[in-house]
Amino acid sequence: MSAFRSMTSFRNADVVVVGGGTVGAWTAALLAENSTLEVVLLEARTLGDGASSRAAGMVRAQGGTETAIRLGLRSQEFYSESGERFPLDCGFVRQGYLMPCFTPGEVAQAHDRIALQQSLGLDVEWLSGDDIDSRATGLAPGSTLGASYAPGDGYLDAPRNVLAYTAALTATGVDVRERCAFTGLRTSGGRVVGVNTSEGPIDTGRVVLTGGPQLAEVGARAGGRIPAGGARHQVVVTAPLPLDVHELPMVFDVTSGIYWRPGEAGGLLWGMSNPDESPGPAIDFDTAYFLTAQKRIEALLPSVVGLGLRRSWAATIDYTPDHLPILGPLLTDDGPVQGTVVASAAGHGMMWGPAVAQVAAELTKFGECDWLDLTDLGLDRFDADGNSRLAPEPISLPFPETLEKISS
Repeated sequence: MSAFRSMTSFRNADVVVVGGGTVGAWTAALLAENSTLEVVLLEARTLGDGASSRAAGMVRAQGGTETAIRLGLRSQEFYSESGERFPLDCGFVRQGYLMPCFTPGEVAQAHDRIALQQSLGLDVEWLSGDDIDSRATGLAPGSTLGASYAPGDGYLDAPRNVLAYTAALTATGVDVRERCAFTGLRTSGGRVVGVNTSEGPIDTGRVVLTGGPQLAEVGARAGGRIPAGGARHQVVVTAPLPLDVHELPMVFDVTSGIYWRPGEAGGLLWGMSNPDESPGPAIDFDTAYFLTAQKRIEALLPSVVGLGLRRSWAATIDYTPDHLPILGPLLTDDGPVQGTVVASAAGHGMMWGPAVAQVAAELTKFGECDWLDLTDLGLDRFDADGNSRLAPEPISLPFPETLEKISS
C-alpha cells in the first residue's frame, strides 16, 4: 500500500486521524503498524508544518504529577526504540537534565517530586549546591541551592522527528492527505459515521482529533468545545561556547521558564516563554522579552555572556489551562461522541507526544488504556468556561491559564 495517495483513491477508512503534527502522525503510524486497518491522516498544510518542526525538543520525565512522569518515561522509551520499529530513529540523545532550586521552598518541592518520581521508576537524584559547583555544569558557582538531576532525560532535534514520523507513515501504509483540511464530523445516533474534508467526505467509524494550537478550532468544526489554545514560545541558538556544550547537562529554570541544551555547531539552544504574555497565536520574535530573559541566563550560565546568535525563531505552541493532556471522547451538547478520541499533549509535544499517541491509538483500537489512569484526563474535567477541576502540572513552561483569545 502506498502513502500520499490522492483523494480519488477511496473515500472510506477504518480510522481518520486529524492533524499531521507529532501527536497525530505518531498516532496514525501506531494504528497502522502491524495492522490491517485502513488509516487516513488529514493535514491541512504539510506534515510538521506547525510547532512540530520548530520545537526545542526537550524530553524529560521529571514531571510534577504521576501523569507527567509516566508520559515522559513512555516517550523516552519510544524514542530510544524508534529505530528498531521504523525506518528512521528519532535521534534521541540522553543528555541528563538539571532542575535547579533557588529558594528553600523550591528545595522542599524538589524533594517531594523526587520521591514521587523515584516511586514510579525514574532514575533521579538530588544534587546539593556544592555537588553542582564541583561538577562541569557551566552554572555560576553558588548560584543554586541544589537541583534534581535525571541522567536519562534528553533531547532530539525537531526536524529529525518530523522526518522519522514521515518515514514511519510511509512504511506503515498510512494514507497521508496533505493540504486536505478537516471541515466537520458526521454522526448518527451519538456515533461518528464520517468526516467532511476540503476534498470531500470520508466514511469512517473512528476519528482521532489532534491539532496542537488549532485544536479548539478542530473541536468547533467537529461540533464540540475543546479548552485548548496557543501561545508564543521563543528559541535561540548561540554562537559556539568557549567550552564543549555537549559535555554540559540540560537545565530548566522553572521559575523563569528558561531552559537550555546543546545546539548545533557548538552553540547553546535555549528557549523562553513570557509568563505575562496574553494567549493567542504569535510567530514574530519578541526582542524585548528576549533581552530580559538573556539577563537571567547570563547570570546562571556565564559562558554565554557576549555571544551572538546563529538563529532565533518564535512559534505558537499549544496549551491546556491545567497544562495536562486531553485524552478521551469529544463532548458535545448531546454528550460524548462514540468512536472519537481527542488527543492533546498540552504543549509538551516532543516530551509527551509519542506517549499521548500510544494512548490515543489504544483508545481507538481497544477503548481502553492499561498503563495510564485516564479518569481525569477527558474533556469532562473542564467547566463551561474552560476551568479545570485538576491542579495544574507544576513543571511546565509558563503557559496561560485562561482561554480568552481562543477561537471558538
